[in-house]
Amino acid sequence: MTPASVLVVDDDASMCETLQFGLEPRGFAVRWTTSPAEALQLLEGGDIEAVVTDLNMRGMSGLELCERIVANRPDMPVIVITAFGSLDTAVAAIRAGAYDFITKPLEVEVLVLALERALTHGRLRAEVQRLRDALSEAGTRFDDVVGASPALRRVQEMIDRIADSDASVLITGESGTGKEVVARALHRRGRRKDGPFVAINCAALPETLLESELFGHERGAFTDARAARAGLFVQANGGTLFLDEIGELPLPLQPKLLRALQERAVRPLGGEREVPFDVRLVTATNRDLETAVHAGRFREDLFFRVNVIHVPLPPLRARGGDILLIAQRFVNECAARSGKAVTGLSPQAADRLLAYAWPGNVRELENCIERAIALAQHDKILPDDLPEKIRDYRRSHVLVASDDPAELVPLEEVERRYILRVLEAVGGNKSQAAQVLGLGRKTLYRKLEEYGEHARGEAE
Repeated sequence: MTPASVLVVDDDASMCETLQFGLEPRGFAVRWTTSPAEALQLLEGGDIEAVVTDLNMRGMSGLELCERIVANRPDMPVIVITAFGSLDTAVAAIRAGAYDFITKPLEVEVLVLALERALTHGRLRAEVQRLRDALSEAGTRFDDVVGASPALRRVQEMIDRIADSDASVLITGESGTGKEVVARALHRRGRRKDGPFVAINCAALPETLLESELFGHERGAFTDARAARAGLFVQANGGTLFLDEIGELPLPLQPKLLRALQERAVRPLGGEREVPFDVRLVTATNRDLETAVHAGRFREDLFFRVNVIHVPLPPLRARGGDILLIAQRFVNECAARSGKAVTGLSPQAADRLLAYAWPGNVRELENCIERAIALAQHDKILPDDLPEKIRDYRRSHVLVASDDPAELVPLEEVERRYILRVLEAVGGNKSQAAQVLGLGRKTLYRKLEEYGEHARGEAE
């Protein structure tokens, strides 16, 4: 990494040299000057990332220098040091815009920690601003499929390539990754955009009602069928039919769905004739359908019919800075709905969001931001506005070795922990886990069986 560039300002040249000698071995590129006026000129070059200034200097005080720097460069962190520390002086420094205030005798390690915090703060603030600037363009181009990470760019490119096709699409991903959002984007960007978009969750209805919803029914087909009703296939004619949670489709309904897709026609319950339809089918699931096929829970021929084009969605934790981009979009929406003047995230809050694993993905992030907006008392969301589990989150790790004999475990236990950790990281998708681990799927299944029901519960 390129060393962070720090400007030291002190009218005592020996102090400047002392700070340079202490900071450069710790990874900082230090420039110094004994003139506050010259410091302002050096800052115009744009390559300085932080300023360390003495408080009492001839010609211009450190407080005045700090005020002028912050007025022209509000993103520039300034650390003020002085031999005459007092509460009033510290308050004056903070009011002048200083990031931190340190008293002499100065310990270099204390200054290093303050600089590292200041630089992290500045970079996060710059990243938040960059993502806010990018939000409008990203949202306009891809509707609600917001993101600039390589993982999401592949999804966006796939949407562009297949939007005009009539081929069936299977969207897979963990719960909350935005599968319906992608389905709607496919519809809006395709040649069927003027037709209806009809969606149904296959897990939300009992089998008999789901069959009626999909295929329709004639009057008198069952007790409450007082009038004929067109099914969703017919209602979506000329547009897109989205079947969410296709992996939960009851097994007895799967042959009828397969026939409808093959014949492009449905026979309503109680009907004697088939009704043709013209729809683009998009399905979604958070299940591993290939595993369901091998287990006999999903028909293989139906799997091939719905999985003509596969669009896998990455989990939020694999999308890097997209977390902040999406969070900013939710801030804008939630603040507008609630009438609160919250404009974005503080760097500290942004840091917490980036560190969290987001098992609930985008849906959990939206819930988090909605809660934070409700609690926020400032124009920026602070760490205290976030849920406790996000504020205090620490990534889990697999213990491989330790100096503590009590923590040493057998090799088989290390393998078990690592396999379950990989399975957790890929959202329980056993096919992906097997690829990451370099194991055959049958071998992985056998090991999971050996770990027992409790281990599988941990993984899922």
